[in-house]
Amino acid sequence: NNPVENCIRPVAIGKKNWLFAGSERGGRHAAVIYSLLLTARLNGLDPAAWLKDTLEKLPSWPHRQLDELLPLHALA
Repeated sequence: NNPVENCIRPVAIGKKNWLFAGSERGGRHAAVIYSLLLTARLNGLDPAAWLKDTLEKLPSWPHRQLDELLPLHALA
């Protein structure tokens, strides 16, 4: 139970900030980004470094291989 509580703690702490996502669509986008960053952290990656690396690769990355940029595959 404790590991799960530790994972959702940032969500509970930040929920007031997410009231101002601008729109429902903005809230969904924020949730996707937050999920990716948390997945990176749970896989032992530095979320900021993973995001920077991914954003640098993205413009020239083959569209059919975008899933390879996900944090789950970054360690492979």
